[in-house]
Amino acid sequence: MKYLIVGLGNVGSEYEGTRHNCGFMALDALVKGTDVKFQLDRHAYRAEMRHKGRILVLIKPTTFMNLSGKAVKYWMMQEKIEQQNLLVLVDDIALPVGALRMKKQGSGGGHNGLGNIEQLIGPNYCRLRIGVGDNFSRGRQVDYVLGQFSAEEHAVLDPALEQAAEFVKAFCTVGPDRAMNMFNKKPKKEAQEKAETSNEK
Repeated sequence: MKYLIVGLGNVGSEYEGTRHNCGFMALDALVKGTDVKFQLDRHAYRAEMRHKGRILVLIKPTTFMNLSGKAVKYWMMQEKIEQQNLLVLVDDIALPVGALRMKKQGSGGGHNGLGNIEQLIGPNYCRLRIGVGDNFSRGRQVDYVLGQFSAEEHAVLDPALEQAAEFVKAFCTVGPDRAMNMFNKKPKKEAQEKAETSNEK
């Protein structure tokens, strides 16, 4: 069985570690401690790993966020992967930092990457949303999502990215419904409050 796991983000050193690159960061957490390496390929950095008999094709699109669907559609066709075996990992300002939510379908919710994917393949695909919070004033959303996490936020985010990696493995082995029951969660309250307090300073 083969799966396409897509982490959304923007390529380039200026975007490394930013909130909008949580999808890339989650894939890095997934391959951490393995010998799996990403290599530049068509429309994406690509890697491949195996987990419990499943083949996971991992991609970080190089098309930039607004054209993410181009890479997703290409690699689905190239690898002959069915849409139900597609999982997209993406940042979400509607969730607190470190919260994880999987949905089996839905709209892009204003996220340009998800919106472009929906335009090219439709809304019926699984996505794992990684909370980055919404501590920005009106008109400052772009600056916020392209900004770096604070140290306090990383204390919440880094364990969540490790959980996201386990979420991916569960999606591929036990399916989205059981994965959602296992991992859809909020970050620990104490850590979340500390991150929010830091943002307010």
